[in-house]
Amino acid sequence: MNVSTVAPLVFSWAPPRKRRRALIVFLILSLLLHALCFYIFQIVYPPTVALMPPPARVTLVSPDDPESLALLRWVEAEDPALTTTTQRLPETKSLVLPPVQHRPSYASHQPKLKALPPLLPDLSIPSSAAIAPVRLPRMKANASGPGLARKTTANFADLPAALGEPVFADFKFSLTRPDAPANARFRVAIDERGAIRFCFLIESSGDPALDEQARNFLQLCRLKTKEDSPVTNGTALFWTTATILWGNDLAPSPGPSPSSSP
Repeated sequence: MNVSTVAPLVFSWAPPRKRRRALIVFLILSLLLHALCFYIFQIVYPPTVALMPPPARVTLVSPDDPESLALLRWVEAEDPALTTTTQRLPETKSLVLPPVQHRPSYASHQPKLKALPPLLPDLSIPSSAAIAPVRLPRMKANASGPGLARKTTANFADLPAALGEPVFADFKFSLTRPDAPANARFRVAIDERGAIRFCFLIESSGDPALDEQARNFLQLCRLKTKEDSPVTNGTALFWTTATILWGNDLAPSPGPSPSSSP
């Protein structure tokens, strides 16, 4: 194999050249540059001088100084207490009231005092029962005649012609508060059979327990429907409002016993 036909190598494998002189030159230039910077920033530039704060000054208000007199006159003219008070003119005379001796009314008229009532001590034996709240008198069942009895009903608004009169179930209401309840309103949904599917409270009667009883009362209610004119087509609900009209069939809640403590 001929030596001339061998391809040259990709990398040069010759020994590196000596660069000692270039390294020495760079070191000398670096030292000269550092010396030059030290000379500029330490010798040429003036040293930092610390400035002391200015001495404190005290101004004295003297009556002999015209500037002090002008300052005092300005302060007196700008006083807000003088601007809000009424000042009399210098030419007006001072109003001086004459000396009046105070004479009380009881010096000439002696009031008549009422005699105290005789003290009568209570010698009765105190009750051993604990103090309890005042119980309200209950109405008897036969106090109202049969013609005055009025049951609780519901009034439905904007009912279609296909719905008849509502039929209410026998329901017993019980009060949990002594005051009279207000009329409650509900949002109800009626299906094609006249039954109430949904019932939502709109206005409360003031008694949460009575509102829940009214909700159950409406859910047991049924409205008569005509066979030839259905309310809906079986896929929708008829929404309306129902107002509870309270009657005198509300049973009062049992009160606390007299021996129970408040």
